[in-house]
Amino acid sequence: MSKVLISDALSSKAAEVFRARGIDIDVNTNLQKEDLIARIGGYDGLAVRSSTKVTAEVLAAGKRLRVVGRAGIGVDNIDVAAATGYGIVVMNTPFGNSTTTAEHAIALLMALSRQIPQADRSTQMGKWEKSRFMGVEVTGKILGLIGCGNVGSIVAERAQGLKMRVLVYDPFMTNEHAADLGVERVELDILLARAHFISLHTPLTEATRGMIDAAALAKTQRGVRIINCARGGLILEGDLKEAIRAGHVAGAALDVFAEEPAVKNELFGMPEVIATPHLGAATNEAQEKVALQLAEQMSDYLANGSVTNALNMPSVSAEEAPRLAPYMALAYQLGSFAGQITETGIKEVAVEYEGAAAALNTRPLTATVLESMLSPLLESVNMVNAPLIAKERDIEVREIKRDGPCDYNSMIRLEVITETQTHSVAGTLFSQRPRLTHIAGINIEAELGPHMLFVTNQDKPGFIGSLGKTLGDVDLNIATFHLGRASPGAEAIALIEVDQPVTQELLDKVQALPYVVRANALYFAQRN
Repeated sequence: MSKVLISDALSSKAAEVFRARGIDIDVNTNLQKEDLIARIGGYDGLAVRSSTKVTAEVLAAGKRLRVVGRAGIGVDNIDVAAATGYGIVVMNTPFGNSTTTAEHAIALLMALSRQIPQADRSTQMGKWEKSRFMGVEVTGKILGLIGCGNVGSIVAERAQGLKMRVLVYDPFMTNEHAADLGVERVELDILLARAHFISLHTPLTEATRGMIDAAALAKTQRGVRIINCARGGLILEGDLKEAIRAGHVAGAALDVFAEEPAVKNELFGMPEVIATPHLGAATNEAQEKVALQLAEQMSDYLANGSVTNALNMPSVSAEEAPRLAPYMALAYQLGSFAGQITETGIKEVAVEYEGAAAALNTRPLTATVLESMLSPLLESVNMVNAPLIAKERDIEVREIKRDGPCDYNSMIRLEVITETQTHSVAGTLFSQRPRLTHIAGINIEAELGPHMLFVTNQDKPGFIGSLGKTLGDVDLNIATFHLGRASPGAEAIALIEVDQPVTQELLDKVQALPYVVRANALYFAQRN
């Protein structure tokens, strides 16, 4: 039975979902780093929010760990690169708190425009400073959104309901999507120059870190107001402070900070700044929603291999998983075959999908090909880290889809280009079982068993007899025997399933037979 540790406070309904799906759970939300490292080796999954820091050291200690799930969007507290290296899936729940975060951004926008927190404090102190808290209307004003994904799209919709005009800077937004949302897509400098309010809704990456700095603020119009419910590191807080002091920025409403928990910050105490303690997702509805969603995602992955909202692995829905399963087995066999006959450095891999296979979600299939191909050459390779390992080794990986007619209803063809030669192998499904159809361009029809002998030879009379005798002399029983040739007298191949492993001694005897070009002992782990 798979076992999951919940190390941050989640809705109790998450535990109910795990148990209902047959997952054993422990809940311990008070673990220090050393305690977590000591315990994590006994778990298949780790469920967190933002408090638990899932460092490379923690991941290294998770010998059984297969998945880390974050109840929420941001994964700043998880070393995703290290998790990928260890072959651990990292999931988040990007949709569960989108509405709640968007509503908080709108709430901050309104509070900022009317100075509501400041007026509240003043009034409760017994003052009546009507003239001090002169606000601005949002109707007719321009809201600039930096990033327009799940949260940004909802903010745009809500802002339009307030009769605001919305500009969007988002390099990944299409003109069609902008038209559907009723927003104007512009470059960043134009947004900075035209917006009365700017709200950030982009992830924290090396490209976006510190994007709102002194130079960016200098491009804004005087009196601009800034809202950030995304990530603290997007804004250089010192530069923002100076812009507010200079009177260029009228105010800022911040839910996130460069360092959290933000018990101290250079912006604190400024009357123009509204600060909240990372409340974007802090509603009962959102917390329950993301906890349930995370429990379902992690349970599905641990129980049946379906992958949803993973940051370092192709998604496979619960509906897709059973349909992909036989193709995954085929992809694994093709990659394993190529990997076991490869002896020099791999430069390029091309995976071609034809017929019905071309209509599938092929990314997990390609990841499986890479996993099985690299496994004979490297340790600790799986679907999660195989694409990364290929990239680190400068292996070019290409996917090709051909949805037209092919020799079979569906086919997967793998070509591996090494430093010295090119290997190719193709296969299909017969009655949902993998079967090889071509090796090195030679037609063959073969199912792969656990123990196989693969021989490349010259097509000459007497070869099959001498090969059979060699196997018989060592009392090795033949289960199946598959032959193919390019043309009479040319290169031929033999793929033989045997009942026991092929020893090096036998391999040397086969290699020494007349007409043998090459002999390989192959092993194929049987996957359901």
